This record gives sequence, structure tokens and C-alpha cells, in this order.
Amino acid sequence: MSLVGPRPMPTKYLPRFNKSQIKRLIVKPGITGLAQVTGRNSLSWEERFGLDVQYVKNNSFKGDCYIILKTLIIVLKGKDVMATNQEIMPEFMGSRNLEQE
Repeated sequence: MSLVGPRPMPTKYLPRFNKSQIKRLIVKPGITGLAQVTGRNSLSWEERFGLDVQYVKNNSFKGDCYIILKTLIIVLKGKDVMATNQEIMPEFMGSRNLEQE
């Protein structure tokens, strides 16, 4: 596990990933990531996976530093800790478009 990277997911989700979402597994999972500093639980699964794939494509030391700094700010402010209309994220059941790239 890494400090920065896509959050680890239960292995039962693996068959539910489309072609694009599977790319998030190219890098080590992390404690914090682009999805966590961009909206956290207020994002849909598709938005979160899109940000994870964006992180994989643009992975850099500078980007990791930005994510770590933004994580510290969010933690101190207590921002976006949970979605406003629910307590936790619903289970990921798969994307509507399985062929998406």
C-alpha cells in the first residue's frame, strides 16, 4: 500500500469493473487519493473511478504532493466527511457502460 493512490476496494468488486476502471489497479492502492480530495463520498462511483484512472494516467511526484497537502487541509477542516443524503457509500454494483475506456 502507498500513501497516495486509488483507495483499495473489496475484491468482490473486481468483476464489476469496466475496461477503464480496471486501470486503477496499475498502481498501488493508497491511503488518500485524487477522489478523496475532489469530493470524497459526495461523488458517484463512476466519478470516483474516473478520478482514479486520471490519477493513474497523470501519476507524478508533484501530483502526489498536491494530494497530500489537500488531504491535510480537508482533514483539518473536516470537509466532505460523509455524503449529505446517506451515511456511507452504497455498494458498487458495476457501471452502466461495461466497455467504457
